Amino acid sequence: MPPEEATGIRIHLDKLLAARGMTLTELSARVGVTVVNLSVLKNGRAKAIRFSTLAALCRELDCQPGDLIGHDPDL
Repeated sequence: MPPEEATGIRIHLDKLLAARGMTLTELSARVGVTVVNLSVLKNGRAKAIRFSTLAALCRELDCQPGDLIGHDPDL
């Protein structure tokens, strides 16, 4: 298996959840994505995200995609 590629992409799901006083379980129920998959996303282990999932997250968290996803090429 090849080594993981450093993309510099960071997901700020933990910060958005904390700011909204929402749990991962509550978000999971609202967007129809399993807690396990949201946890993978939150912990930076996801390789991809569907636009439909991104749209649902933005809808439920009342945010823009840029609030949820950041890029730091030095990481």
